[in-house]
Amino acid sequence: MLLRGILYVLTFLLCVAAFAKVRSRAVRQTVLLIGCCAFYLTWGYWFAAVLLTSTVMNFLLGKWLQRKTSGLVLSIGILLNLALLGGFKYLPEIAVSVPLSSLQRFSHLALPLGISFWTFQAMSYLFDLYRGEELDPSFVEFALYMAFFPVVISGPICRLPEMLPQFRSGQTTPTRDIGRGFCRIATGVLMMQLAQLLGQGILSGDGINSGFDHVTHWSGADVWCLAFGYGLQLFLDFAGYSHIAIGAARALGFTVPENFARPFQSTNPSIFWTRWHMSLSFWIRDYVFLPLAVVRREMWWRNFALVVSMILFGLWHKATVLFVLWGCYHGVLLVLHRQIQQLQRKFDWTPPSALWTPISWLVTIALVSLGWIFFRANSLAEARQMLASALSPASYSSHFLSGSLYILVMALAAGYAIVLLVVDALDRCSIEPDASSRSGVIAFIARNRWFWIPPLYVLALLIVLVVTHTHGTVPAQFMYRNF
Repeated sequence: MLLRGILYVLTFLLCVAAFAKVRSRAVRQTVLLIGCCAFYLTWGYWFAAVLLTSTVMNFLLGKWLQRKTSGLVLSIGILLNLALLGGFKYLPEIAVSVPLSSLQRFSHLALPLGISFWTFQAMSYLFDLYRGEELDPSFVEFALYMAFFPVVISGPICRLPEMLPQFRSGQTTPTRDIGRGFCRIATGVLMMQLAQLLGQGILSGDGINSGFDHVTHWSGADVWCLAFGYGLQLFLDFAGYSHIAIGAARALGFTVPENFARPFQSTNPSIFWTRWHMSLSFWIRDYVFLPLAVVRREMWWRNFALVVSMILFGLWHKATVLFVLWGCYHGVLLVLHRQIQQLQRKFDWTPPSALWTPISWLVTIALVSLGWIFFRANSLAEARQMLASALSPASYSSHFLSGSLYILVMALAAGYAIVLLVVDALDRCSIEPDASSRSGVIAFIARNRWFWIPPLYVLALLIVLVVTHTHGTVPAQFMYRNF
C-alpha cells in the first residue's frame, strides 16, 4: 500500500510538472496516458484488461453510431455496457443468493475499480453521439477520457463534450491553478480523515460503524444519531474524495464537474439532489428521467418516471432490496415535493419565508437522514427495527449508543457549519470594493487568510490523525469504492 501511494504521488507530480511546461498536444496526451495506465495497473492487470475492453468496445460503438445514427445501434451499445457492468457488479451477488452450481464460479468475481463510473461515462458518450453531438475523438483521446486517473476510481462522472477540448489544449497549467488544486487536495484529505474518525469514534468501537454493525437495540435518539451521523460520514468521505479528484485535475489544468454543493443547506428534496453526488444525479436526470418523462404528457407518468429513475439510482449502488427501497423512498419524496408545489400554485399560496424556510430545511434534513437507514443497514430486518424505534415515542427515554458518539456527531456538524459561515464571511470581505481600505479585525483576517489558515489546517489534521490512530486501527478504505 505504501509503495502504491508513493507511485501515485510521483506519477501525479511528474504529470503536473509536464503540463506546467509542455505545450505539445501529442506529448501532453502521451504523458497523461502513461500516467493513467501506471495508476490503474497498480490495482491489477485483470482490472486494466476490463477497462481496456470497455474502452475499445465503446470506441468502436461510437464509430458505428457516427456512420449510422440509429436507435438499434444505441440499444446494442447500452446493452453491451450494462452486460459488462452487470457481469462484474451484480452477478457475484446473484451467485451467492441463488443456489445454482453453475453460478458459483462467479461468486468470487472481483469488481474492477471504478467500473460503475467509467461505464456511465462510456454510455453518456454513446447517448451524446445519438443526440447529434459533434464528437470525433482519437483512440488515445477516448482512452484518456475513460482512464483519466484523477476521476477513474469514483468520479466525478465526466462527459466527453467537456473533456475533449481540454485533452486537445496546448495551454500550460497556470501556477494559480496548481496552487488551488493542491489546496483542494488538502481539504479533501482532512475531510476523509474526519469521516474515518466519525466511523470509528473517539473511543475505539464507539463510532457510526459500530452503531450499525454491533449494536442490536436502538432507541429513537440512537437511530437519529446514526442516521444523521452516517449521512455526515458519507458526505465527508465522498465529498473529501471528490475534492482530491477535482483538485488533482485542477493541478493538471483540467476542470471536471463538481460533485457536492453544500447539500446540508437544502430546503427541499429537489434541491438536495442538485447538490448531492451531482455528477450522477445529473446523469440520471439527463439520460434516464428526461427521456422517460417525454414518452407521455400526463403528470402521473412524469411522477412514475421520477420514481423509476430514483430506483435505478439505488440499483446503481447495489442490487439489493434495501437499495431499491432507498431509491423508491427518495422518488416518493421528490413526487410529494412536486405535489406540494402544485398545491401552492393552485391556491396561489406563498408561505412567509422567515417561517417556511427553516421548517422546510429541518424536514428535508430529517427525511433525507432517515433514508440513510436503508442505505447503510445490514439487513431489511435491521432497517425495520431501526425505523420502528425512530417512530416509537416510548423508545426515546433511553439510549444504547456511547455518549461520545452523540458529542462527536454534534461537534462535527457544528464545526462544519461554522467553517462554512467563516468562509462566506471571508469571501464577502474579499470581494467588496472597499475591503482593502477597511480597518478592523475581520478585514485584516480576510486579507491575510493564507498566513493563518495553513497552520490551523496542519493543527486540525494532526489532532484528527492522533485521535483516529491512537487505538491502532487500520486506515479505513474510501467508502464509495464499494459502489
